[in-house]
Amino acid sequence: MAAEDAGQVEPGASGIDELFLGYVERFRRMMEVERNASPHTVRNYRLDLLDYGRWAARAGVDPLCATRRDMRTYLGELDAAQYSRRTVNRRLSSVRSFFKWMVAEGFAEANPADVVSGPKLARNLPRAIPAHDMVRLLSVWRGSERPSDMRNAAILEFLYASGVRVSEASGLLLKDVDFDRRQVRVLGKGSKERIVPVHDLAIASMREYLYRARPELLYGKPACPYFFVSTRGNRMSSDALRKLFKQSLRLAGLDLSLTPHDMRHTFATDLVEGGADLRSVQEMLGHSSLSTTQIYTHVSAAHLKDEHRRALPRG
Repeated sequence: MAAEDAGQVEPGASGIDELFLGYVERFRRMMEVERNASPHTVRNYRLDLLDYGRWAARAGVDPLCATRRDMRTYLGELDAAQYSRRTVNRRLSSVRSFFKWMVAEGFAEANPADVVSGPKLARNLPRAIPAHDMVRLLSVWRGSERPSDMRNAAILEFLYASGVRVSEASGLLLKDVDFDRRQVRVLGKGSKERIVPVHDLAIASMREYLYRARPELLYGKPACPYFFVSTRGNRMSSDALRKLFKQSLRLAGLDLSLTPHDMRHTFATDLVEGGADLRSVQEMLGHSSLSTTQIYTHVSAAHLKDEHRRALPRG
């Protein structure tokens, strides 16, 4: 491999092999341009790869020529440092994806992480927000005449009504919202498009935001193709949506450890408990595999057991 193949070196990563950093930069650009990955995903991949690069520098290992034994040593040190199993697996996945790309592009001969297994994860059930808490959350901004509050109300209603990911809500375009058909077109992972129906309450909130609040948020600013805009007239980023969600939890007096993804889990859980078939739920969530969606059948079963215990005196 030649140094000139590596591209621009990432800043702020002193001590890490510069050739490796160059390939990390090329991988990052590929994720952005070819795979259309969200900024959040790209940032996480980069941070994981920089962690691997720092470990390689400390261990005296060439990060581009690591062996499977080196990879097991790396994972062992992460475990010894008491990183969670989920974090260890995510870092292994990032390194594996990076080397898979390197091999495909002809920059490396083998993927040292291809057959290395991470620690097994406990299969935790997704956390759904209870109905009474969801009512409180969705009511936080409702009724306000402030443009930003009307937007916030529409965002929360949309997240719950559609089950979309934060990155998908951030990337929602004006042209992809169809009020007449009560549906939106969503660009999901891997640039896969799907159509998601949206219920009447969310449609009403989104319509009110679009025609009453959005023009004020954009007043005197350039046109923006995205549906949800900031007070500066720009696209609402994923980070901004997460901060809004946290602020909404605080105002509602709810558990601050809840996340927008728990809203997605709640959407799916409510669908399954309401009798929706798994294939339909899979389509609405944008899951590539039905096995991913099947976790919600376990959530529904757990809910039924809880109700059984509460309802029966000898439960």
